[in-house]
Amino acid sequence: MMERYKLIKEVGDGTFGSVWRAINKQTGEVVAIKKMKRKYYSWEECMNLREVKSLRRMNHPNIVKLKEVIRENDILYFVFEYMECNLYQLMKDRGEVFSEAEIRNWCFQIFQALAYMHQRGYFHRDLKPGITLVVRKCFV
Repeated sequence: MMERYKLIKEVGDGTFGSVWRAINKQTGEVVAIKKMKRKYYSWEECMNLREVKSLRRMNHPNIVKLKEVIRENDILYFVFEYMECNLYQLMKDRGEVFSEAEIRNWCFQIFQALAYMHQRGYFHRDLKPGITLVVRKCFV
């Protein structure tokens, strides 16, 4: 993995893993790489994870894209499209309230993503502003 990506900065740390902003050395594309804390001793074990199974089936403009899954030295990495910030950060950093139109637009996009997931038999168990990823330039 390290020969393909250059890690730039850790952008998050959670119970199951840490997330890094990285650059694809060949294409220059900025990505997010989630490094899982737990060890995985086989590729089959990785492919049977609920997160992997569900994310590989998702292809919607309002759902972050899983680009690839890498297992190296028993460590599992998820490579995602990079999103600039989360909705919580955006709300916290902004001095003024959001307009009704902006809120309606976010809700519409979130509901579209949820409907897409539900049609495929999945549901989100932890929807909150801190993990709702957004592109900052669209909302400022």
